[in-house]
Amino acid sequence: MRRREKFVIASALLSLGLLVVQYIPLDFRYIAVAVFALISYLASAWALSDDLQKYEWLTIVPFPSMYAAAVGFFYFLLPAGIVSKIFVLALFGLGMYALFLTSNIYSVAKGRTIQLLHAAHAVGLLFTLLTSLLFTNTIFSLRLPFYLTSLLVGLVHFPLIFMSLWSVELDKKIRSEIWALSGVLTILISELALVLTFYPISIWNNALFIMTCVYICLGILNSYLQGRLFAKTLTEYSLVAGFACLLFALLFPLK
Repeated sequence: MRRREKFVIASALLSLGLLVVQYIPLDFRYIAVAVFALISYLASAWALSDDLQKYEWLTIVPFPSMYAAAVGFFYFLLPAGIVSKIFVLALFGLGMYALFLTSNIYSVAKGRTIQLLHAAHAVGLLFTLLTSLLFTNTIFSLRLPFYLTSLLVGLVHFPLIFMSLWSVELDKKIRSEIWALSGVLTILISELALVLTFYPISIWNNALFIMTCVYICLGILNSYLQGRLFAKTLTEYSLVAGFACLLFALLFPLK
């Protein structure tokens, strides 16, 4: 069976799985999504198994399952309308297929450069940010104590940040620098989430602000790992950060 056929089959089956999860009683929804994420991980391993190395079980395979878990949790927050849920199911299937293609490019491109790698990095960053947004929105929607909110935000962001940083160079081993940078950035994002729990702003604004910070920090670290962290690059990301902070200040209710 060709890889693309595997990707289509896995995407279709996981879309059906997401639909099934929604009919499980609410008391078991967290367990259901956890099982769905595990099934997504196994489906990703099967779809990408042709050229999968040992270290890629940590650097490539988890990405689709993280996306599946984020959509699975967020799906419960959608209105009960059938149209919106079908629309999300269709987008989920297309997104899963795109992630399989992206992960396959990462797996094939290790140790060499292929033309599609730049496109894969762009798609990978897009889904990293989308997954961050959905996870953060769900976590803040739970209205947990500030320390649990901060902890959960850190737990879901560490693998996202780690996989994104590893994909910059696609090393055949996981360097200690990647672990260290991932840990530092995760702590910063967790602390930001902790601070935001004390501000009376909407859940979406919190999620968007954290997603923007993830984008800025990943952009700077990616440039650093590529050896392209120039003054112009820092200036561009500083402008984005300043614009984000301005929007945050304008959206703050007490201003």
